[in-house]
Amino acid sequence: FIADITFEKSNPIFQKKQNKSIDICLLNHGGIRSIIPKGNVTARNAYEVQPFENSAVVIGLKAEQILEICNYIVSEKKPHPLAGMTFTIAKDNSVKNIIIQGKPIENHKTYYVLTSDYLSNGGDNMVFFKKSVENYDLDYKLRNIIIDYFKDVDTLKINNDIRITKE
Repeated sequence: FIADITFEKSNPIFQKKQNKSIDICLLNHGGIRSIIPKGNVTARNAYEVQPFENSAVVIGLKAEQILEICNYIVSEKKPHPLAGMTFTIAKDNSVKNIIIQGKPIENHKTYYVLTSDYLSNGGDNMVFFKKSVENYDLDYKLRNIIIDYFKDVDTLKINNDIRITKE
């Protein structure tokens, strides 16, 4: 949910500023500090969920780093928020069938990955972000993304798409 709304609110800004589209959103499980309760939600809930001052940044990565992201997720065994990409974990724990925005990964393409400034600097050992070929600061706090989403919708919609499958 957090990756989906972060993607949804940030992509129009990135498109307007850079004339490019975000492909993937990857955040960290540890950055989410509370649940969103049933019932009315407020800015206070957003502060509880995202108490940090992290900003949204877009990092240009090559296919090699996208594979590193997948391997990181497999090795960490944590439900890191992910949007825009799916993949399969093979029986031997290797990664296969990487699909980005509905298309198989392309080796020579630059993919635009939305994340936090904390992670883009290698936080949580996400060192693949330090291999970026492009960096864009959206000047948009992750907490404000949540608050803006709460303002825009009457009922929170949860997408239950399966993004990572295991053989």
